Amino acid sequence: MDAMSIDQLRLAPKVLLHDHLDGGLRPATVVELAETAGHDLPTTDPEELAEWFHRGADRRDLVLYLEPFAHTVAVLQSAEALQRVARECVEDLAGDGVVYAEVRFAPELHLEGELTLDQVVEAVLEGFRDATGSARTPAGDPITVGLLCTAMRTAARGDEIAELAIRHRDGGVVGFDIAGAEAGFPPTRHLSAFELVHRENGHVTIHAGEGFGLPSIWEALQLCGAARLGHGVRIVDDITKQADGTYELGRLASFVRDRRVPLEMCPTSNVHVGAAPSLEEHPIGLMRKLRFRVTVNTDNRLMSDTCMSKEFAVLGETFGFELDDVEWLTINAMKSAFWPFDDRLRIINTIIKPGFARLREDLDLPRRGGDTLLSPR
Repeated sequence: MDAMSIDQLRLAPKVLLHDHLDGGLRPATVVELAETAGHDLPTTDPEELAEWFHRGADRRDLVLYLEPFAHTVAVLQSAEALQRVARECVEDLAGDGVVYAEVRFAPELHLEGELTLDQVVEAVLEGFRDATGSARTPAGDPITVGLLCTAMRTAARGDEIAELAIRHRDGGVVGFDIAGAEAGFPPTRHLSAFELVHRENGHVTIHAGEGFGLPSIWEALQLCGAARLGHGVRIVDDITKQADGTYELGRLASFVRDRRVPLEMCPTSNVHVGAAPSLEEHPIGLMRKLRFRVTVNTDNRLMSDTCMSKEFAVLGETFGFELDDVEWLTINAMKSAFWPFDDRLRIINTIIKPGFARLREDLDLPRRGGDTLLSPR
């Protein structure tokens, strides 16, 4: 089968677990908010600005990749700006066929306009609520969105942000995360924050195995209790190809696969930050083959010039992923979400599975037989 087009893939229901609010703004919105805030941009032409962000992100280095965020964060220092961007985020995701998303951001980066941490979170949640009631996918499905509160691993506000996440979990915050430069900033620097979230029966995902290797993944899982790995690309370093073509998993890789630890992989972004040398060499193809709990994500839609449909289209071209694979990866993600269990089942059984069945019928595609990725999960 030929790779599916982006337009065809927009009709498929999709689940997104790793998307940064400040990495997915509309270029025109950045320009308008910058004018209001009195912030200077490299250019005020939206198309030129989008291209500037794309060039700035694609430098094969995580620290360099993060530099352009200085502009998007600078224009998000008011409740009005945060609410607008959150609303537009939901609209854009729904327009791409996303039926469930967990969007993350670092509240501590939005305090220059005299907002409190709680006001920052409340503004984003209000923006989500404004859009989720009316936003619909191209197939007519509603979208559900949860918020992940992220602490910057290079700072020292982990406990504050963990407490913030717990305070707002009944209002739409679904978990706690840390992000930022990995090398030199291990997750155990925020161990007390993770312990706080665990004591309160909260959910934890941790950026690990993107800008640093296996030690970061090991600490995230075994010392900090991460339920999911943000990226986790470098787990491939614990997998060895044998002379006969089979693969031997080290103890950490075996643990990740045996425990069904979800990997929040973001193929385009992973290449841009240098976590993978190229899309062709990205380990997602191998992870799929070896039955890891792989999920596909965008990371930063503006910075990496991507969306979920584009990610799946690229994977189809690169690895031969077909509609059955997209469904498998989507159900992987929904099963791994931090949303309540009954609602996850409802979304799988009433939106995702019927949506793929409908699309398969519209495209006259039979379900693939033989060694399908749809069994077992």
